[in-house]
Amino acid sequence: MNMIIQQPVSFSHRARVLRAMGLTPWVRRTLPFTPAIEEGLEVSLIAATGDCVVVIPEGCSVRELDLLGRALSACGAPLARAARLTVSGGQLAADVPQARAYLVFGEAQAHALGRSLPATVMHRAQIVLADEPARVLTSADAKRRLWSALRSVRRALATAGD
Repeated sequence: MNMIIQQPVSFSHRARVLRAMGLTPWVRRTLPFTPAIEEGLEVSLIAATGDCVVVIPEGCSVRELDLLGRALSACGAPLARAARLTVSGGQLAADVPQARAYLVFGEAQAHALGRSLPATVMHRAQIVLADEPARVLTSADAKRRLWSALRSVRRALATAGD
């Protein structure tokens, strides 16, 4: 059986063909920001824009992280790409990014966030508390509270974007 072997098309040729067809090529945008990892602080691209920050306890299992990832992805891009901070030893890193909303999993993490953020940032931001990920896996009430917390964060981001 004969196969047609396609040669790679150059970018300029592709652009000319698309322009002749009346199509506008889309180019994926990237930010000139690389994620930094230092002392348990994982900052993702969303920290640069300041939409949402998720604060989780240290030592979450793979199942717990998977559950959180799926729940955040279900709520749209601003939450799916939210920066994730890990609390280790009751402390966050000194340079917590400023955001419009903070989703905090557990009271210990809320206390650590409260000690790290300036009062003016805490006053302007929406801080929503949810149960710890281990509890969310085992309790239906905790799952309901998580969905309520996610709705609150989405509403806060939607009103802040206007």
